[in-house]
Amino acid sequence: MFKKILIANRGEIACRVIKTARRMGIATVAVYSDADRDALHVEMADEAVHIGPAAAAESYLVADKIIAACKQTGAQAVHPGYGFLSERASFCEALEQEGIVFIGPKPKAIMAMGDKIESKKFANAANVSTVPGYLGVIDDAQHAEKIAAEIGYPVMIKASAGGGGKGMRIAWSEAEVRDGFDRARSEAKSSFGDDRVFIEKYVVEPRHIEIQVLADAHGNVVYLGERECSIQRRNQKVVEEAPSPFLDATTRAAMGEQSVALARAVDYQSAGTVEFIVDRDRNFYFLEMNTRLQVEHPVTELVTGIDLVEQMIRVAAGEKLPFAQGDIKLNGWAIESRLYAEDPYRNFLPSIGRLTRYRPPAEGRSGNAIVRNDTGVFEGAEISMYYDPMIAKLCTWAPTRLEAIEEMGEALDGFVVDGIEHNVPFLAALMKHPRWREGRLSTGFIAEEYPNGFSPATPDADQEGFLGAVALSAFLIESSRRERFADRLRAPSGASREEWTVRLGDSYVDARLADGLVTIPFDMDIEIGGKVSNIVTDWRPGDAVWRGKIAGQSVIAQIRPVLNGLRLDWQGISLKAKVLTPRHAALEKLMPVKLPPDTSKLLLCPMPGLVVSIAVVEGQEVKAGETLAVVEAMKMENVLRAERDLVVSRINAKPGESLAVDAVILEFA
Repeated sequence: MFKKILIANRGEIACRVIKTARRMGIATVAVYSDADRDALHVEMADEAVHIGPAAAAESYLVADKIIAACKQTGAQAVHPGYGFLSERASFCEALEQEGIVFIGPKPKAIMAMGDKIESKKFANAANVSTVPGYLGVIDDAQHAEKIAAEIGYPVMIKASAGGGGKGMRIAWSEAEVRDGFDRARSEAKSSFGDDRVFIEKYVVEPRHIEIQVLADAHGNVVYLGERECSIQRRNQKVVEEAPSPFLDATTRAAMGEQSVALARAVDYQSAGTVEFIVDRDRNFYFLEMNTRLQVEHPVTELVTGIDLVEQMIRVAAGEKLPFAQGDIKLNGWAIESRLYAEDPYRNFLPSIGRLTRYRPPAEGRSGNAIVRNDTGVFEGAEISMYYDPMIAKLCTWAPTRLEAIEEMGEALDGFVVDGIEHNVPFLAALMKHPRWREGRLSTGFIAEEYPNGFSPATPDADQEGFLGAVALSAFLIESSRRERFADRLRAPSGASREEWTVRLGDSYVDARLADGLVTIPFDMDIEIGGKVSNIVTDWRPGDAVWRGKIAGQSVIAQIRPVLNGLRLDWQGISLKAKVLTPRHAALEKLMPVKLPPDTSKLLLCPMPGLVVSIAVVEGQEVKAGETLAVVEAMKMENVLRAERDLVVSRINAKPGESLAVDAVILEFA
């Protein structure tokens, strides 16, 4: 077994590998760029080596620097994680030439499966079911239009060397093929240094289901069940689960056997994933094979009890798999939610900045459930524009799917992240979505269920009662605390006004205290909206999370102080709350409403990013839907289009400029 390994990666996956290596008694070496000097993976590793500037192309993607770090520290092997150099055969070969072990598959398998075009040809030859498409290199947009017409719309344009949703577009018409082809090539070149794209048929109402395989150097190959990855946004996975609520045993076995056959055909060694598109009739089509560890690997670990990172290390060290296919059992249900630094209220645009508060839920077993949080950040860390916007991967396991969903909902309600925008509210709302809970999924779920983008859920009467109870209890606890200040002239009475009104957003809810005495810990009967409930909590002023019971039901909500009130976040609901006397509430209802400023004649930068191009000139008339500008953030190009017919009066930005959120790019007449 290795004595020391180097992790050629950063963030949560580097931390994840370090945890397993530490448990195995293996010393670890981290590498870091200028931007990651104070990163968590650097602190966790036994040693750390600086490898260059913040840009990945000058640090994490430079194989020579990784090899030099191995020589400097005496690392015997390299775990690549995912992304960066993890699927680059030339890196694997360079390591082998230096006598350093690559903890992953051999170059032959990486080359055969790493290129999407070549992998589909290989899969066809191995009798693996594939999606109809054109596997050759496409010369230009005109060639792409011809191919798309032959295949039939809709089609998927994908980068040959792509991954993570980059360099990928769906086209429903000739016009969309032209634009999508150019955008896909541009993203592919900037992200992977390879602008080749291919086109295949887009399966309507598809599910994205993948099979985890594990193989050693002794001819043993097994599959570890499947993962459902259909909840996607912009072709990037957001929520994954294992097993799939859609597959039956027959389909699972067929997909698993094809995946094993493909792995054997390329003499695969290590952990790998075979991805399929599955239609409504459970017909499945090979998409690609990822010759690396997947982001969503924890859900497989939770339902099988197998540490995939450990097995990768053991296989790389020459050991045999300690189990056969018949030993693999799927136990319970696991769900993973990807927490991203993005604003769900602004069409999920990226957000960067410092984590002023980062308080994930406690990990470990709680009753029948397990909570796991794979993360690479900490309170005070910075989310950089240079890398992937993932903050953490929150996972839950329970005996059944609904129990795992409920556990995930509670864990998200208690996950505190401040300083940047993030998608926790969206994930929390998703856990309550009827279609998600029923398992009626497709890769178009988010686009279909949130066609106009995500906005905070509107509470119903029962939810208003719960939120009103949280707000009023917090107000009463704070009031009781103020009464007990040592320098108060009047002695504390412990009594409180009976009648109150709680404003929740634009709604007003009447409340009455059944008992005028406030106790600490809080335990009172309160009538809200005509319904009496017992509220119990040990919340204290300053706590970010309110935990307690309302009418016997467990409630976890987040509380943040705002001007003249509180902001409450619970189950995807986010609103401002104020506790008022009935008289104050009556007067407040008479106050005029302040309207937001008119920005209809401005094109604002929707996120911090780099201006790639400006597609218009001053004085130009543009039609609704036409491209105005392209802004890049976190390696994704975002096309800004005209919402209506306009005339450009002034251009305030130019290509190459870095802009802050809401910076004015264009002005219109």
